[in-house]
Amino acid sequence: MIDLSALALFVPTFFFVSVTPGMCMTLALTMGMTFGVRRTLWMMVGELAGVALVAVSAVAGIAAVMLQYPAAFQLFKYLGGAYLAWLGIQMWRARGGMAMVPAEESETPAPPRRALAAQGFVTAVANPKGWAFFIALLPPFLNDSSPLAPQLAVLVAIILLLETLCLLIYASGGSTLSRLLHRGENVRLVNRIVGTLMLVVGGWLAFG
Repeated sequence: MIDLSALALFVPTFFFVSVTPGMCMTLALTMGMTFGVRRTLWMMVGELAGVALVAVSAVAGIAAVMLQYPAAFQLFKYLGGAYLAWLGIQMWRARGGMAMVPAEESETPAPPRRALAAQGFVTAVANPKGWAFFIALLPPFLNDSSPLAPQLAVLVAIILLLETLCLLIYASGGSTLSRLLHRGENVRLVNRIVGTLMLVVGGWLAFG
């Protein structure tokens, strides 16, 4: 199994990687501002599934195959980035399922849970920095003299726990900010802030 001294180094290393602002954390912040923490949990489910897939794939060597076909991966990134940019434009125009309305007006239905989960999954899988982190940081914590599967299971479980904690921190911060501004003109400001963040994440995803 994994050495305890290695785990003592692994946990703070990956917590720092997770809590650092990036595409997924920015997405959690914007979702928290728009839907609140409870609804954002569905995006988190998709994001965590994507993180687990990237972690296992990086160790299993699928990343090497993807590097041989960069055009397909780049197309996947462009499509995901374009979708997030489209959501950002909708927010700026106060239209679509993500746009908020003043508290005194009727609520706009949120996107389906499946769509939120898919959005989180695509963002995690198409994040090139996520692949780079796992390829560079995960293998050094694996012991060649021990079976790979149990070690990987423990490390991925710890990664998902840390990632969940960080996502909740960002989503809760966004939800708190939204409650403070959820009136009249302030709602339009929040829509534009969230729309800008979505555009940033979309551009980040496509060209990062």
